[in-house]
Amino acid sequence: MRIGDTVKTAYRGMRSNVFRAFLTMLGIIIGVGSVVLMTGVGESMEGVILGQISSLGAKSMVIFPGNGGPEEGAATARPGYDSMKFSDIEELEKLESISDIAPVVFIPGDTNYGRESSSPTVYGTNESFFSNQSIEIEDGRLITKADDEKVKFVAVLGPDVVDDLFPGSNPIGKRIKIADRTFTVVGVTESVGTQFFQNADERIFVPLSVARSVTGQKHLSYMTFEATDTFDRAFADVKYVLRKRHGIVNPEEDPDKDDFTIRSSEQAQEILGTVSLALTVFITFVASISLIVGGIGIMNIMLVAVTERTREIGLRKALGAKSIHILIQFLIEAVLLTFVGGVIGATMGVLLSWLAANVVHQFLASYIFAISPLAIVVSLLTALFTGLIFGINPARRAAALRPIEALRYE
Repeated sequence: MRIGDTVKTAYRGMRSNVFRAFLTMLGIIIGVGSVVLMTGVGESMEGVILGQISSLGAKSMVIFPGNGGPEEGAATARPGYDSMKFSDIEELEKLESISDIAPVVFIPGDTNYGRESSSPTVYGTNESFFSNQSIEIEDGRLITKADDEKVKFVAVLGPDVVDDLFPGSNPIGKRIKIADRTFTVVGVTESVGTQFFQNADERIFVPLSVARSVTGQKHLSYMTFEATDTFDRAFADVKYVLRKRHGIVNPEEDPDKDDFTIRSSEQAQEILGTVSLALTVFITFVASISLIVGGIGIMNIMLVAVTERTREIGLRKALGAKSIHILIQFLIEAVLLTFVGGVIGATMGVLLSWLAANVVHQFLASYIFAISPLAIVVSLLTALFTGLIFGINPARRAAALRPIEALRYE
């Protein structure tokens, strides 16, 4: 019996009871569909996060006061929130492993222009902050060293702040109120979008000296800088200086003993890798359960099919069909069921991933549709392998039937 004839026979067997075939394939459909969907979402989110990491600069590093890190909020009053002093900057500037230090002091309060009001995050910083964070100017100019030295009350606005305060008009040269102080708008930054799920376009930048004057703050909210050498050397040098200045003895490198937290873009990529691995393991676990359930369903249905077609098997053997032909026929039927189920599942996964991307893109502009061809191929191959494994037992049982006994079966 030719393979082509066997495939046609298997296809006719599947079409003879479409509803039962669909229920049989349901576990495979769910398993493959969930893998394709979740990997598609994972690819899209990875693209979003990698884009945000790259926007911070390849050598970018950040120091937060306290040992809670940025998760607790840079301006939150927690133990060690005031640990970073301006005098620390002078010592850090002596290090050769880092450069472009940009301290940040937040100014609380609303921002107003006439009757228009906005509640952006107001950063007091220097010119290095913009290069560290890859922020470009769209109109006007950025904060300069002269602005900081002369304590000029000037401000650079993010595009969303411009939309709030100056809908349809040019803000350059206009005077706005920040924390009841008057500032002159000198620039508008290019759109950055979302950075780590926060709106980076809803920010205002003013000179660091002005922020210190307005708030009277004696400590930093945080600081950014660039590593000129390896991250490891920059980490080691910065920790050595800060521990020495803050009187911290920490030979065992226990982060809980430090009153500061250092982060880098490299760490962010490592965290992303860990999350991606965890997501892959989870997807594999879910898919495995679905495929196993689907495989058991296929095995049961194929066993029923063997019983229903016992006389047919006997007739074929009586006409000269060998056991190997019967074995191959039922194996092909099982594999065909899982393959069709896999194709349906993969198609549904791609469609749902595309739909999710279109919905999320409305709220997160950097989220775009992405799919993993490798995930689709691996899922389909796994589905075929499932059909092969769970189809062996019914196929062997069909092949083992004796022609005379099979023909007598009622």
